[in-house]
Amino acid sequence: MSSAWNASDVTPDGAAWLASAGTYPRSTLALWEERPDAPVVLPCGSVFDVVSAPAMFGRRMLDRLWDDGPGSGPVAEFRGRMLLFAAPGTAQRLPVLLEWEEWGTRDRDRDAPEARRTNAVPPLLCHGTGDAVTVPAPSERTTPADPAPSEGPARTGPAPTGTTAPARSATRSASRWLVAPDTRQPWLPGPEVLLWAAVRAARSAVRISIFPPADQDAKVYDVSRRR
Repeated sequence: MSSAWNASDVTPDGAAWLASAGTYPRSTLALWEERPDAPVVLPCGSVFDVVSAPAMFGRRMLDRLWDDGPGSGPVAEFRGRMLLFAAPGTAQRLPVLLEWEEWGTRDRDRDAPEARRTNAVPPLLCHGTGDAVTVPAPSERTTPADPAPSEGPARTGPAPTGTTAPARSATRSASRWLVAPDTRQPWLPGPEVLLWAAVRAARSAVRISIFPPADQDAKVYDVSRRR
């Protein structure tokens, strides 16, 4: 991959990790060599799962992971959704855990009094085996504002490092990395970690001021603090 990439973009090792999820990794890397601004569709289930949350709720989850938790794996933003890359198997397990803890929304009357607690967690789209997602281009510098549409859309030891990618311009693209992968073996949160983050994000929602922070895009996630 080109050494001219911005340090905040996906690194060559990170791109190799992403490409390894596809059937033809070399073709994907060749495409990114020629067009580093090209989003691609990659399958889930073998290298990673993806949990897709509404942008605002996803941001709260991300803040909880970095402020109070172990950090996160790669995280991207795509057309108003936050894509949290997770360990394989998370897509199958997380909805079960949400239901078990009574934070799920399946088969519930959202207007009923007992549903008020569960309504705090919006529907999370969990992409696993058999699903595919559109991931942002490795380089954000020339990412189109309106990229191709999406196809659909445990921590057990010391976490390898991962690169942060704070926003770098006032004009936000519809597709970008917030926490870009920078290694061939990035740490990925499991379903228990994301359940923890979702519950705390839901609880914090009722305490958020009506006045948002001055610059949401200025948030920087310090990888060195990952536990």
